[in-house]
Amino acid sequence: MNTILLTSLVAILFTQAIKYPIALLTNRHKVKVNIVMTTGGMPSSHSAAVSSLITSLVLEYGFESPLVAIATIFGVIVMFDSMGVRRQSGEQGLLLNLLAKRRLQDPEIQADFRRLQESHDIDHYEDMIIEKYLGHRPTEVVVGVLVGVLVAFVSRAIYLSL
Repeated sequence: MNTILLTSLVAILFTQAIKYPIALLTNRHKVKVNIVMTTGGMPSSHSAAVSSLITSLVLEYGFESPLVAIATIFGVIVMFDSMGVRRQSGEQGLLLNLLAKRRLQDPEIQADFRRLQESHDIDHYEDMIIEKYLGHRPTEVVVGVLVGVLVAFVSRAIYLSL
């Protein structure tokens, strides 16, 4: 059984599951249950997955292992990307959505948009709308890392007790 892989998957599932209660505690506005199926938010499941992978590898093979080096570089890239590129893409998507909603009220713009939809085979504009950030704030990544490390230690303890 690949306990290292299972630990990383558990970290993803656990982190996604705790997003809803955390959102309820930290947000005063209405939170939807589907937050557990989305990217972004507190904590970062991407960061939890890679940090649990790295921690599990360290516990199994030692810090000097080349596997730890590979996983660490991979993890840094994933975490940097979630705070950088994906976050900026989400912010731009939100802005574009806001601009589109305002501009589509103009009949002339509506005609242009219909032509664009037809020429690019866009059937459901509503399905393309970004309604929340895709990436993470630094604190969401840090909490994700902490959750991933914790999951790795708990998983290791359970595995050793069996």
